[in-house]
Amino acid sequence: MLWTGVASAALAVVLIGSIGNPALARQDATLNAVSHMATPTIPSPSPTGPPSEVPTRPGSVFACPPPAPPGGDFPAMVGLCWAASSDDVGVTGYEVYRLTADGFVKAASPSGTNAMMSGGLVMGRFYTFYVVAKDAAGNTSEPSELITTTATTGPRPTTTPSPRPGDVTPPTMPTGLRDYCVADGAGVNFCWNASTDDVGVTGYDVYRRTATGYVRAGSPTTAWFHETDVVTGRHYTYFVVAKDAADNLSWPSDPLSALAHEGYPTPSPSPTPPPNCKVAYDTWTWSGGFGTQVRIINISPDPIRDWTLKFRFPDTGQKITGGWSASWSQEETYVSAAAMPWNSVIQPGTSVEIGFNAAHTGANPVPPAFTLSGVSCLRS
Repeated sequence: MLWTGVASAALAVVLIGSIGNPALARQDATLNAVSHMATPTIPSPSPTGPPSEVPTRPGSVFACPPPAPPGGDFPAMVGLCWAASSDDVGVTGYEVYRLTADGFVKAASPSGTNAMMSGGLVMGRFYTFYVVAKDAAGNTSEPSELITTTATTGPRPTTTPSPRPGDVTPPTMPTGLRDYCVADGAGVNFCWNASTDDVGVTGYDVYRRTATGYVRAGSPTTAWFHETDVVTGRHYTYFVVAKDAADNLSWPSDPLSALAHEGYPTPSPSPTPPPNCKVAYDTWTWSGGFGTQVRIINISPDPIRDWTLKFRFPDTGQKITGGWSASWSQEETYVSAAAMPWNSVIQPGTSVEIGFNAAHTGANPVPPAFTLSGVSCLRS
């Protein structure tokens, strides 16, 4: 059996030395005498041949918990197994990393294709891992696919851990990751469906896969991520976990391959028309929703005809559910309000009032800017 073989190999330790062997003792004395003789300095040889390749990534990672003997108290443990990596120099071992609230930490450094881990684990809770291979030249392989598994019992007696106080329920898994949901910035941007929690989701951690592991690329508080430190035209692989105030982590999202975009081209500068409008934005909020009254004031000497007011919600959870005195529409976070036939003309020095009701997912920030038929408005 797998874990029986691991235990037997761990006990097979052989010590070799010159004690009790006269032939080896004489050889040691001769070498010691030679070491005191003057010898010419020989320069270190220059490296020859091509550099070694990195090992192949560990494959087929699966949970293989060790069986628990009957009776007694045993610590929470996770056992992992995987398919061996290959290398032109030779694979010397593996490293297993576990996801925590502070990022990935090294959990084990086995020499073979299995690992048993128990430190800091809680019975019945799930944990996320990945594995990399190492070779004699110090190269590290690409990371394996993520594996999330539950801690079970192990084969070694220990004291029963005290129950964990407070909130132990993790948020739900982020779902629906979609690339380029806000198509106006250079780099990578993507969105997902917000997670839920029995107490409250405090934010998300976004991880990007690299050549040797997974790095935390950001920790947004909303279900949207943007990264600019990427190469345009290249795909990057990400996953997202939700977290709560007790540092409970959700099951990781499905991976997303996102393309780094160059963003919209910057137009040639042109004269900016003077503002012809002023906007007053008054909002009131309740649990899960809010209402807003918008007043558009004509501050120019000419009538404003067939106007369309545009703005952008700062939070992806802000969604209009209904409106009045204008034809309201929303695409992603972009909002438009087109004039009705009876209020399509705003005379100089006069105003029109429009409004809407909307839903939110915890935040209701005010839009930072408004335009009326393409011209920026002042804020009242």
